[in-house]
Amino acid sequence: MAMIERLEKGVVIKGGRPVPTEHAPEDKIAARGKTIAYKIMRAHDISQNPAKMRLRFDALVSHDITYVGIIQTARASGMKEFPIPYALTNCHNSLCAVGGTINEDDHFFGLSAAKKYGGIFVPPNLAVIHQYAREALCGCGKMILGSDSHTRYGCYGTMGIGEGGGELAKQLLGNTYDIDAPEVVLVWLEGAVPHGIGPHDVALALIGETFPDGFVKNKVLEFAGPGLSGLSMDFRIGVDVMTTETSCLSSIWVTDDKVEEYYGDVGRPAEFKRLEIEEGAYYDAMVTVRLDEMESMIALPFHPSKVYTIHELQKDPARIFAEIEAACNEELGGRVKMDLRRNINEKGQVVVEQGVIVGCAGGMYENIAEAADILRGKSVGNGYFSLSVYPASAPIALAMAKDGLAADLMEAGALVKSAFCGPCFGAGDTPAHNTLSIRHATRNFANREGSKPAAGQIAAVALMDARSIAATALSGGVLTAATDIEYTVTPRKYRFTPSIYEKRVYNGFGKADPGAQLRMGPNIADWPMMPKMEDDLLVRLCAVIRDEVTTTDELIPSGETSSYRSNPIALSEYALSRRVPEYVGRAKAVRALDEARREGNTPQEVLDVLAQVGGDASRTSVGSCIFARKPGDGSAREQAASCQKVLGGWANFCYEYATKRYRSNCINWGLVPFTIDREEAFDYESGDWIYIPGVRKALLDGAETFAAKVITSSGVRDITLYCKGLSPDERLILTEGCLMNYYAAGYGK
Repeated sequence: MAMIERLEKGVVIKGGRPVPTEHAPEDKIAARGKTIAYKIMRAHDISQNPAKMRLRFDALVSHDITYVGIIQTARASGMKEFPIPYALTNCHNSLCAVGGTINEDDHFFGLSAAKKYGGIFVPPNLAVIHQYAREALCGCGKMILGSDSHTRYGCYGTMGIGEGGGELAKQLLGNTYDIDAPEVVLVWLEGAVPHGIGPHDVALALIGETFPDGFVKNKVLEFAGPGLSGLSMDFRIGVDVMTTETSCLSSIWVTDDKVEEYYGDVGRPAEFKRLEIEEGAYYDAMVTVRLDEMESMIALPFHPSKVYTIHELQKDPARIFAEIEAACNEELGGRVKMDLRRNINEKGQVVVEQGVIVGCAGGMYENIAEAADILRGKSVGNGYFSLSVYPASAPIALAMAKDGLAADLMEAGALVKSAFCGPCFGAGDTPAHNTLSIRHATRNFANREGSKPAAGQIAAVALMDARSIAATALSGGVLTAATDIEYTVTPRKYRFTPSIYEKRVYNGFGKADPGAQLRMGPNIADWPMMPKMEDDLLVRLCAVIRDEVTTTDELIPSGETSSYRSNPIALSEYALSRRVPEYVGRAKAVRALDEARREGNTPQEVLDVLAQVGGDASRTSVGSCIFARKPGDGSAREQAASCQKVLGGWANFCYEYATKRYRSNCINWGLVPFTIDREEAFDYESGDWIYIPGVRKALLDGAETFAAKVITSSGVRDITLYCKGLSPDERLILTEGCLMNYYAAGYGK
């Protein structure tokens, strides 16, 4: 892609510009230390080993799919007070009505927890999680950990990392976030953005170039270059928040006068400081983004990396849609068939039925303002096409009202709604069956928009920038690039009104009240007991997924299932329900085998399997496991792992983990994150057993290679398993059975 160029070797900053180098500096640690990323990370690192970081964060953020479970975990582990600012936002289940009172029950729990432990409570529909953090928590040089994968605040000078709930619980208990010192990739911005191009166009182009082969996986992206100064703050965050989809660990940007102005505008000028790259800074690779060459982009199902220019799709929609259909239908496993070519009309044009501008990526003031400029005085029509616009916060909604943007959009036929993340994960604006929705949102994974293949439902989501969505609305749903229409951008400035947060947000940090009572609704349940690991491990494959990548939405669906996020047992019933519907029944059957074993009544089935490998039931944990080639892309939701554990899981097997956060979730929930060599074909099926003798001692002794045996109907075969890079604490968490058991045993305090 001409607009994005990769350099797969190191660069050194000389004279303020990147210069490629064939060899890393002799003192790579010192040279990396001149990057902005390392200056910030080292300031938060309490480790004495430069290769192994132990980070403590300045603030935490969670939303109402995750905070109940995190607080319950930390409470069960001995937490008495939030040691750092912890914002509990309510933007994911604030409009979802499934389940009766349970959404508001969780919100009342959140407010009571903020009062009891000294937290920050952001009421429903006041702001999406990341917009509140941007305006109220960020600061140059800070680090924020969030239980949402799109925790990215790099353009504000703050390194944000999205992780599963276990990692936030560790911070609440005074522990650390442990990672190997990451590589840093320079993202060098050049040129100026053409008229009609928005941040999603740049973000999608970057994702399409870097995600497929893992070019920046688990690395930090550092943005700089002459093109940066021409970008507004809304444009910068629109690119930055989508870096999650590249699979990078975090992001950071050079800060300048526009960042200083931003902090002044939100009433926190003291949070600004200039962050600059030092001469001689070393980067492990570089991506050059030529902003002036950017085109209007579209990401087709089922991933933000399936990127095309809109012009490319318009030129040959039948061929491109046929290719996408084939890949999607293979992923859907024959349960339902996607038909994108039905969206090509008799003129050969692509038509869509829905447009949505929403959330932490789309709901920014400038995106909405430019969409209003395009639609002012026009109409979205009265056909199948509809347009919904969700501002990312009440302050943005107020500015829209004061500036006339809401009126312009509503007069054109768009629906203007409140701050909400629902359309991003299937709890709002679910498309009709076999329709195509275009969205300025974060993801377009399979079924994430709310359709249910098991019920014969399928819908498609394509990601686009708000400007091209508005241009498409202008044409009644015929796919149109914003660069192909004439419109004038009205100069405007977003005016933040802090009184909205001052009046409605409960800010209790530093004011914990131990006597306050938690408000516990009937759906809020404690975590069930998790057994400790025995000397040996016997696990049964209950799901085998051979797709190249498996998302967390496939491991635990989003949408209406999230209504049960505060009830671990009820939620576990949905595990893999849209990918391997038989998994829950299989896993529960294996869990029953171990429950009987622990009661001293080992089932004959277990005895027969162990007899084939010389195992002893009295010293062998029995549980379920799954295999997927590359699991864990997408959401940070810990439920993707905790549901497996609640069902009796003990391990995952794969070639590699798609993200660090999913692997961390597995560890914190006591699922051993095994890998196998890609050269060793995994031709086993559900129902086969894997026996790992001496696994407990091996883990505690620091082993990274494990000799195991696979027991199938045709006999026993040897297999070599790996579990590399575990810290001493992570080994203890696994052998104790989960993070809560680790703390209950007196570790980590």
